[in-house]
Amino acid sequence: MAKKKSGKKSHPLYRFIRFMVWVVFPKYTLEGTENLPEEPAVLIGNHSKANGPVALQLYNPRESYTWCISQMMHCKEVPAYAFEDFWSGKPKYTLWMYKLLSYLIAPLASFIMTNANTIGVYRDKRILRTFLESVECMQEGADVVIFPECYTEHNNIVHEFQRGFVELARLNYKKTKKSTPFVPMYVCPSLKKLVFGKPVYYNTEADPKEEADRICNELMAAISEMAYAQPRHKVVTYNNIRKKYYPENVREDEKETL
Repeated sequence: MAKKKSGKKSHPLYRFIRFMVWVVFPKYTLEGTENLPEEPAVLIGNHSKANGPVALQLYNPRESYTWCISQMMHCKEVPAYAFEDFWSGKPKYTLWMYKLLSYLIAPLASFIMTNANTIGVYRDKRILRTFLESVECMQEGADVVIFPECYTEHNNIVHEFQRGFVELARLNYKKTKKSTPFVPMYVCPSLKKLVFGKPVYYNTEADPKEEADRICNELMAAISEMAYAQPRHKVVTYNNIRKKYYPENVREDEKETL
């Protein structure tokens, strides 16, 4: 039964919605769970549209809280964010329909996001609240889940990672004197899998900017390698493209030989 960080049970309607999603959402298998450290970790994965957040809420074997953009947690802010992020690239003649849809989903979307195991992510000075809440969750024994991709393409598996989330490791060290493990995670809807890789530990003595670049580059490389190691499949990308344009998990240098 889903619970909030305070120990208070989530709303009965949310629990019903979660159950119905569990019924209809594909059942995922887990690989690499032996790579999950004993201590709380930060799980970093490819977004894979909505598949990543939903799959982690349903099938993560450990208690966890997922970073969620704050606009999706406030009913009045949902329409503008949802339209821009989800549907602004749709054909022009359909935009009116998606504009209307963005308003229709707002009450339900904000209700779900505030009742799920989420941590609001703010893009202003309130971002400190995001980090403090994340550290608190880890101190209580839970993992923090982050999908940090942006719209800049990295390769055929992942998009570039936004660097800001790595700052969580510095704050966590100040609070606990422990190095934060970042666990790479490949979300694979095509094969209905969640694949966990070996953790990458933050070096508290390194230059923060250089360390953020190292952490992100190693995580993107690890996720890519986990994807390439899987059987041939279509990769569900971060950006909104038609299914027929989904890339395959084939290395760029191997495509010419196929």
